[in-house]
Amino acid sequence: MYRHLNGQMTVEDFILPFSGKLLSDNRWVVLASLVPWDKFEDEYSNLFGKVGNPAKPARMALGALIIQTRLGTTDEETVLQISENAYMQYFIGLHEYCSKPPFDSSMMVHFRKRITPEMLVWINEEIRLKQSGGDKPKDPPEDQNGTGNDENTNPLTPNQGKLILDATCAPQDIRYPTDISLLNEARQKLEGMIDQIWAQVTHEGKKPRTYRECARRDFLNFVKRRKPSRKKIRGAIRAQLGYVSRDLQIVDQLLIKFGIDCLCDALIEQLITIHQLYAQQQEMYQLKTHHVDHRIVSITQPHVRPIVRGKAGRDTEFGAKILLSLVNGHATIERLSWENFNEGCDLIKCIEDYRKRYGFYPEVVLADRLFRTRANLSFCKTHGIRLSGPPLGRPKLRPDPQTKKIGRKDNAERNAIEGKFGQGKRRYCLGRIMTKLKHSSEVSIHLQFLMMNLMHHLRFLFSFFPKSSVSKLVLQLFFRRLHTAGFCELFRKP
Repeated sequence: MYRHLNGQMTVEDFILPFSGKLLSDNRWVVLASLVPWDKFEDEYSNLFGKVGNPAKPARMALGALIIQTRLGTTDEETVLQISENAYMQYFIGLHEYCSKPPFDSSMMVHFRKRITPEMLVWINEEIRLKQSGGDKPKDPPEDQNGTGNDENTNPLTPNQGKLILDATCAPQDIRYPTDISLLNEARQKLEGMIDQIWAQVTHEGKKPRTYRECARRDFLNFVKRRKPSRKKIRGAIRAQLGYVSRDLQIVDQLLIKFGIDCLCDALIEQLITIHQLYAQQQEMYQLKTHHVDHRIVSITQPHVRPIVRGKAGRDTEFGAKILLSLVNGHATIERLSWENFNEGCDLIKCIEDYRKRYGFYPEVVLADRLFRTRANLSFCKTHGIRLSGPPLGRPKLRPDPQTKKIGRKDNAERNAIEGKFGQGKRRYCLGRIMTKLKHSSEVSIHLQFLMMNLMHHLRFLFSFFPKSSVSKLVLQLFFRRLHTAGFCELFRKP
């Protein structure tokens, strides 16, 4: 019954939808039943010793990171959301509701440092095993020599399932790098180091001259040009290289004279990065090229590399390259690298990893043409695996209609992994990684795919019981049993 309160409602007048208990069909309650908290607690506790203050539980650390990935919030906003939501507090392992924040927002940084990508890969595999029934596949049978199955013999177990493979890039949140902007940023950081060192040491004579005003004027005169010619670009790079070289010599001389303790560890790392950047830019300038191995595109994030993708509207992306496999909607990161790589060379390894997970080879591998090399085709033919795509060589004038039909079906099924990339980049911030450190960025990427797998299994659970045909009481009983017995026990055959 609707009743207008004229803005006089107080906190005591608000009616909660539950009386002292949480609803068992809430999404956070169901998600909590999918994560192997107890097994992860044993692995997480090995990081700490027995001396000192007790650390936060593993469920609180991982749960907070999962909540942040699901909501796409900052560290401070994540802590506020947890302190205002009883279901989130249950998800991170609290036994009763508390209006105060369970931890400070700075702890999120420590959570990302302690949880490694290897831990998240292990958790992702445990979730997959729990969803499939909880039984690990047996080891592959060995041949008479004890070295595993011979490649020329058929495996004892028939091929089953479909393996979908594709690669993408997770761009970092950095400014688009150009040679001029990188050299100008390096010069500004070196000038700050000179000022900091000179402010700490005893002044003997005059301060070294850096020509910062001239360098700033030259940089502004160049960037104000709408379409500079190649000659102007090369001249501007040459000028900035001279300024950076002079500042590097001054910083090195001051550190030799007054000691390396004048700068903190972070500035020392930036100084090493600037030395590498200057060497790369000097080499490219002398050779008149724009390519160099292990090219640095960010001084604050020197691990980021340019990944040439050739996509529409964006030929080059700056971030980590990911090779992903998709089996029955469950995504697994096969390879994550900050250097560019040819994903076609990893097909055999991905197929062998599939066999280790499931106990048999896949029946079909759906991938693009980059994977159809002679070595990969020979391996798939030996093990009875069909690799999607057209055959090598010149296309036929009259292709087989059945082959064209199979090709269209394969392309339609391979769209699932493209949709997974779109979901990650549009919903889970995979298209813009905000963390700065290399370790934190890798953890963030693994968390996003872990969250997508959890939501996939959550939708799988809710698809069994549409609310239009099942009463709310039956739903509550089902999820209560799910929480106590586990998902795999519901579908295990007697």
